[in-house]
Amino acid sequence: MSPSFKLQCHFILIFLMALRGENRYLELREAADHDPFLLFGASLKRELAGAPLYRRALRCLDMLSLPGQFTFTADRPQLHCAAFLIAEPEEFITIRYDLVSIDCQGGDFLKVFDGWILKGEKFPSSQDHPLPTTERYIDFCDSGLSRRSIRSSQNVAMIFFRVHEPGNGFTFTIKTDPNLFPCNVISQTPSGRFTLVVPHLRQNCSFSIIYPVAIKISDLTLGHLNGMQFKNPSAGCGGIGDFVELLGGPGLDPSKMMPLADLCYSFHGPAQMKIGCDNTVVRMVSSGNHINRVTFEYRQLEPYELENPSGNSIQEICLSSP
Repeated sequence: MSPSFKLQCHFILIFLMALRGENRYLELREAADHDPFLLFGASLKRELAGAPLYRRALRCLDMLSLPGQFTFTADRPQLHCAAFLIAEPEEFITIRYDLVSIDCQGGDFLKVFDGWILKGEKFPSSQDHPLPTTERYIDFCDSGLSRRSIRSSQNVAMIFFRVHEPGNGFTFTIKTDPNLFPCNVISQTPSGRFTLVVPHLRQNCSFSIIYPVAIKISDLTLGHLNGMQFKNPSAGCGGIGDFVELLGGPGLDPSKMMPLADLCYSFHGPAQMKIGCDNTVVRMVSSGNHINRVTFEYRQLEPYELENPSGNSIQEICLSSP
């Protein structure tokens, strides 16, 4: 496999570096070397849309970004397993159990989590998800095949599982469905452009980019007028019910990140910032009284930009984080 091809396949794996979990990163990197189709981008996914159903074995620690059928079979006791599922920003994920052979009474489990959870941090955060945390877990050992199909509320989901007996396991199929108004999103790529729209709904929506990035906001419509201000402990949008905030930090949960800037009023024309955090979030808070919209572009910062920050950048906060 050529170096450029490997780089394309490994793009999405960079998110693991935010966890500082080198063993997980290496294991998934080896998985991509073995099966590069796992991590192809959106253009190839569209080309494969009419192809026969994609099938492969599921690993104890895995990352899935392509619809298909996946089978896990234990070759030894597997006690700490998880699969990260990610779709395009404008898609929901549906997981359908085709066959399950596990021993719930013997300590096995198979759970779907609506979102991602890493080191105790959740995305979407509890503040931004429509369900309480306990209802975001769907446990096969509680529901059985009465909940054969489970759909996520956003473009990411997780499967946790434990299988003691060799030969036991399960098979499931992933498919995706359009999401006309995506609210909470984790970006698959280190660069891109996105428009977040909240249409007369009282909800908070976060777009998460798990890379240090330069971000440029080109358009913001909030239903009321103009401005951007940098955050300090006493600052805010003065009680305005609709606003956008930029957040940064080393973890996954937006509610645990440092607020970096508030965008309190509508404006047209670029406002940009470099944020040297492992994770950057554009978060929109909506009262439900307006149609709110924000359009932004983002790209991963180059190493020299992290070493020599200049201009409108925020880095010290993130570099001092553990």
